[in-house]
Amino acid sequence: QVQLVESGGGLVQNGGSLRLSCTASARTSQYIMAWFRQAPGKEHEFVAAIGWSGTATNYNDSVKGRFTISRDNAKNTIYLQMNSLKPEDTAFYYCAASGLLADVTYTHRNDYNYWGQGTQVTVAS
Repeated sequence: QVQLVESGGGLVQNGGSLRLSCTASARTSQYIMAWFRQAPGKEHEFVAAIGWSGTATNYNDSVKGRFTISRDNAKNTIYLQMNSLKPEDTAFYYCAASGLLADVTYTHRNDYNYWGQGTQVTVAS
């Protein structure tokens, strides 16, 4: 069983930056890791995924060029650097993991079997 704990959320102004972290309770170097988000009244939305070594990444078109996902396997931690934040980025951000996936092309929440509790990101206009 892998437990995931997110941190780094908060309130930021339009155009600002935040860095989210997600630390796992076990070794996750062979896991595909991802970030999802959920805005009030909406479904979970894929944000980004990262492969085992950190070389392969996949992004939702809405965050490409603004967000960067990375990982530090020595710390069992992944990150989401969010720049040029917009009010529409406001959501609860979740970290997810799967040891069963082969690549970063999986973007549905049902593809991932481990989830964190989430952290709130609010972008003020």
